[in-house]
Amino acid sequence: MTDLIQGTFPSMMQDPFADESTQPFWDAANEGRLTAPRCTVCGTFVLPPQPFCFVCQSQAFEWVDLPGTGTIYTYTVVRHPLAPQLAAVVPYVSGVIELDGTQGAGARLLLNITDADPDTVRIGDKVQIWFDQVSDTFPLPRARMA
Repeated sequence: MTDLIQGTFPSMMQDPFADESTQPFWDAANEGRLTAPRCTVCGTFVLPPQPFCFVCQSQAFEWVDLPGTGTIYTYTVVRHPLAPQLAAVVPYVSGVIELDGTQGAGARLLLNITDADPDTVRIGDKVQIWFDQVSDTFPLPRARMA
């Protein structure tokens, strides 16, 4: 691992390993857009993308562009490295982000919250989603304080 930055957990992957259900998410991410599948039967947003709606079991989805903002629903501050080579990145913040433009449940992402003071992050804080291009094919979604 090179270029370790405090507060930014490094990606261990270089490819999203997309399938039919997730490829539209990664295609949009490569363009810097946040998009999510919405069930055309019941209107539920399903994130991460799945082949079936978890509410009504439909397989009919439309992809909707989201504003790319959200609110911290919950978070944790990691202060101890998971491995010795990660000492340079701690402390870092991981949080569940409730995405704006959705109804809430089912429209949350677990993201690294970068460029944040771990001691001042709070539930309810607004964040902006951004994509860290870790390889030619992998735009890793992250959040930063808005």
